[in-house]
Amino acid sequence: MTQQSQVEPIIRGTGVVAGLAYGAVRWVGRVEDAAAGPGKGGQAEGTPPGPPPGEEQLERDRERFVAAATTVAGRLDQRASLATGVSAEVLSANAVLARDRGWAKAVVKELKKGLGVEAATMAATETFVAMFTRVGGRQAERITDLRDICARVVAELRGLPEPGIPEFDEPGVLLADDLAPADTAGLDAAKVLGIVIEHGGPTSHTAIIARQLGIPCVVAAAGLAAVPDGARVLVDAGAGTVTVDPDEDSAVGAAAADKRLRDVAAGWTGPAVLADGHEVSLLANVQDAGGAEAAAAGPAGGIGLFRTELAFLDRPTEPSADEQAELYARVLGAFPAAKVVTRTLDAGSDKPLAFAGMTEEDNPALGVRGIRVDLIDRGLLDRQLDALAEAGRRVGGEHSSPWVMAPMISTVDEARDFAARCRERGLTPGIMVEVPAVAVAVDRFLPHVDFLSIGTNDLTQYVMAADRMSSDLAALTDPWQPAVLRLIRSVAEAAARAPGGRTVPVGVCGEAAADPQLACVLLGLGVSSLSVATAALPFVGAALGEVTLERCRELAALALDCDTAREARAAVMAGGA
Repeated sequence: MTQQSQVEPIIRGTGVVAGLAYGAVRWVGRVEDAAAGPGKGGQAEGTPPGPPPGEEQLERDRERFVAAATTVAGRLDQRASLATGVSAEVLSANAVLARDRGWAKAVVKELKKGLGVEAATMAATETFVAMFTRVGGRQAERITDLRDICARVVAELRGLPEPGIPEFDEPGVLLADDLAPADTAGLDAAKVLGIVIEHGGPTSHTAIIARQLGIPCVVAAAGLAAVPDGARVLVDAGAGTVTVDPDEDSAVGAAAADKRLRDVAAGWTGPAVLADGHEVSLLANVQDAGGAEAAAAGPAGGIGLFRTELAFLDRPTEPSADEQAELYARVLGAFPAAKVVTRTLDAGSDKPLAFAGMTEEDNPALGVRGIRVDLIDRGLLDRQLDALAEAGRRVGGEHSSPWVMAPMISTVDEARDFAARCRERGLTPGIMVEVPAVAVAVDRFLPHVDFLSIGTNDLTQYVMAADRMSSDLAALTDPWQPAVLRLIRSVAEAAARAPGGRTVPVGVCGEAAADPQLACVLLGLGVSSLSVATAALPFVGAALGEVTLERCRELAALALDCDTAREARAAVMAGGA
């Protein structure tokens, strides 16, 4: 960490997990620092390469790299097996990155130039970093992951402990330039009171996992590097501020008040009901059967988003229909009498499939992803729908006609075709609203589907024309953006007067729903259900119990009357949500 000469008393960023935290700062060192310096069998950064190695030496160095990368991948797999939800997903994805054959080939290329195995590992990594930087979009999200994996492999090559989170002598606040998912997934919420990172965006893996763990989190905090290790800070993640060396009595009092609110949330067991008795469908986001069963053990009223990618991403071949049906049946069976919404494969962009014939794209966030994979492998979606229908038959009852939705729908033809294929199999069809083309013309889509689910992460990115992984643009990709809220309102209003006198249910399954204050606003905009990470359920449920539907509408009006996300959030917080 590079220290600056002066620390600003208040550092501003974007809050992504509301809450207050007060304590001493512990810094995570930069990944490049962990990997830098001379070591056994390598060179310090900047050292000229030696002569090209002979074949035997080249093979020995290649084997050293492969052994180290395999060891790191195994540790990540082990952590994934002990985790659930998004944590398990990103850890598994990082294990796949560690085993990537393209990375190994790039290391061999650098070895042939005369670099030692450690220097070759770092050089090969930076080649991929440069490539992902040029591509941008969701691929840029992999940069932190790549550098983190590189640091772990280099540490393994040197026989050093794996880099990661520092030890906490007492509970405190974790600061970082950026935080790798592998580290975030292993955080101890009893020790880490808050997280502040200088980079990253509201929908980065760090933010999503912090929300799953319920740890107050601020991202895109410019100027954070000036805060020295050991300084005491007050993090107000609702306001997106970090106050350095605050008045201790005030900070302790504020943190204690926030803890009381958290204790209330910890005691909330559902169901979700507003103060006026209005019932709310508060659901869980899950990735696998384990996550579904964990959600069922808590206050979730069902599943609003079952991400099916995890069954596909680490597979060199497509899972059989029976394998898929077994997985889907376990998820459906976790909530035998409640709604479960399955999202069809949202592959592409940062989640390529080895077996779907997908290629590198210059702008993958605007490329072949979601329903568009159907363009290159139509049978993939049909087989998934077949398996889901079979799962519904196996579970029966409430799930005899499973709810299923398609991601990245952009045209009426896509919605019509998807709905027809679902109904042929006895499935209940819906679509994701994450492409602005759907939001602005939703009345044309409503005749073809039975429900809508708004994905606020991508909808915000596309509405604001801002890469959601760019920390420089975090203020733009904040879901509190009034333009995004206005679109959500228009979608909900149209769905309430659908053709044929129908009212089409509208849910929100993006990260916005996990913000307790924003959840109140979403209900006020006309949204009928909210789906969040399991860990966020008590916080959202407790907040909803304090307001009436009329109050939610008043708060929504306050947010809509603002010009920026910061103003909207401040107006609602001042309004008493």
